[in-house]
Amino acid sequence: FMGTATLCRSYANKVSHTGVKLLDTRKTIPGLRAGQKYAVRVGGCHNHRIGLFDAFLIKENHIKACGSIESAVAKARGMEPDKPIEVEVENIEEYILAEKAGADIIMLDNFDLNEIKKTVRLNQEKNKGSVKLEASGGITEENLVAIASTGVDYISLGGLTKHLSSIDLSMRFV
Repeated sequence: FMGTATLCRSYANKVSHTGVKLLDTRKTIPGLRAGQKYAVRVGGCHNHRIGLFDAFLIKENHIKACGSIESAVAKARGMEPDKPIEVEVENIEEYILAEKAGADIIMLDNFDLNEIKKTVRLNQEKNKGSVKLEASGGITEENLVAIASTGVDYISLGGLTKHLSSIDLSMRFV
């Protein structure tokens, strides 16, 4: 778990000058979720969701099954009115639909830097930032700071818990 915590600390330090929160995903090593989620927090990042029970994450298949973003959000809201609803969108048009449907968080999936900036501006103009924005997909160590500097609220990175290498650690008694 030290590798997870070390990677998280490194990433958190890179974006500490921004207001962004770095989030893990549910993509963890089988059987080690609790330990990895803890290591993420120790490293200075945040947990997105522990499991499927603590927030709705409406993705493409859910939207297709319900017929629209609006229907998917309404169905989720009707099931558990107090549970946060996040909608994954693939373009600005879908962002507008998710925002109108009442999503609490909108995940900008694989948006390029200019699309993220445009969406952040649009969200500030319409909602004064009350709808939270999360950037996800294609985020690397090289583009992390640029994305964090756009004004998104969150950046989710599956690599915090799944692309790990061990650290070389030894202890000597003197």
